[in-house]
Amino acid sequence: MTDWIGLAEEVAAQLKADAAERDRANRPPTAEVDLLRSSGLLAADEAAADAVTRIISAADASIGHLIGYHYLHLWRARLFDNPAAAERMRADANWFWAGVSNPLDAALELTPTSDGFVVNGRKTFATGASVADRLVVSATRVDTDEKLTFTVDAKASGISYPSDWDNTGQRLTASGGIVFDDVAVDSQDVLGAQPADSIRLSLAALGFQLALTQIYVGIAAGALAEAAEYTRGQARPWFLSGVDSASTDPYILAGYGELVASLEAAGTLADRAAESLRQSAAAGAELTAEQRAGTAVTISSAKVFATRVVNETTSKVFEFMGARATATKFGYDRFWRNARTLTLHDPVVYKAREVGAYFLTGEHPPFTGYS
Repeated sequence: MTDWIGLAEEVAAQLKADAAERDRANRPPTAEVDLLRSSGLLAADEAAADAVTRIISAADASIGHLIGYHYLHLWRARLFDNPAAAERMRADANWFWAGVSNPLDAALELTPTSDGFVVNGRKTFATGASVADRLVVSATRVDTDEKLTFTVDAKASGISYPSDWDNTGQRLTASGGIVFDDVAVDSQDVLGAQPADSIRLSLAALGFQLALTQIYVGIAAGALAEAAEYTRGQARPWFLSGVDSASTDPYILAGYGELVASLEAAGTLADRAAESLRQSAAAGAELTAEQRAGTAVTISSAKVFATRVVNETTSKVFEFMGARATATKFGYDRFWRNARTLTLHDPVVYKAREVGAYFLTGEHPPFTGYS
C-alpha cells in the first residue's frame, strides 16, 4: 500500500526548497503540476487527501490549493448518480483535474446538439484550469434552464485562457479566467443534472469550503515551521531580554506557544469537519436535511477559526523573527500574502452568521455555491 503521507512529505520538501524563488518568478505552475504527476500523488486515495493537501500547502500554498481542488473534483463526481462517469475520471491516474463553476459569474450556456452539447461563455476564476488535463464544468441548458455538470478536455478546441491572474497571493494557482467558444461536450461526459434543492449534490459546496480550510491550516503550519527555523538559527535576542538567544526569550516562547496551540485546535476542527462530511456523503440517499445542516455548520466553524488562525499566524511570526526577516530574499511574506488572498474567497463573516443562526434558532444554512 502506498505511503501517501511519506510521498507528500517528499514532494513538499522539493517544493519548499525554492518556494520563495518560484513565487517571485510568478510563472504558470506547469513544472509544479508535472511534479505532482510524476510523483504519483495525484492518485492518492480519499482517506489521505486532506492530510496530503495540508502537507503540500505548508510547503507551497498555491500547489496545495491545486492538489486540494484536484482531489475535490474527483470526490464530488461521486455525488452524482453516475458511477461509470465518475470512474472514467480516474481512468488515467496522471490526469490533473480542475474545475469551472464560479457561482458569481453568469452561467455558461449549453446548447443541445445531435450527440451532446456545445458550451459557450466566460468565467472569471478557474483555479488550475489552464494547466489541467481535464476540467469539471457546470453550465445551464439554454432550452430548459437545467444545470448540468460535465467533463471536458482542458485543451479542447474552443477553450482559451486569458492569462489574467496576477494577484498578491496564491500566484502559482493559475486562477485566471477561461473562455468557451462552441466547445463540444459528448453526452457520455455529462455527470448529471444539479437541481438546486438536491441535498446530496449540495455537499459539493461544503467540500470546497473544507478544502479551503485544510489549505489555511497548511499555510499556518508552513509559516510556523519556517519562522521557527529562522528563529533558532538567525534571529537575535533583544538587548533588554537578558538571554543569549532569541529561542530562549520568554516572550518569544510564549508567542510561539499561543500560535502552536491555535494551530493544533484549527487542525483538530478541520479533521472533525472532514469526518462529518465523510459521514454525510456516505449516507447517500438517506442523507437528511438536519444531518446536512450539521455538517455545513461544522465546516463553517472550522473555517471561521482557521481563517483567524492563518491570518494571525502569518503576520505574528515576524514579531518573533525580527526586522531582518523581512528581507525579500527570504520570501516569508508569501505566507501572509497567500493567506490574505485565499481567505477572501468568500466573506468569512457569513460563515460565522450561519454558525450563530444554527446555534440560536436552528436555522439551516441555505444551499448555495458557498454553503
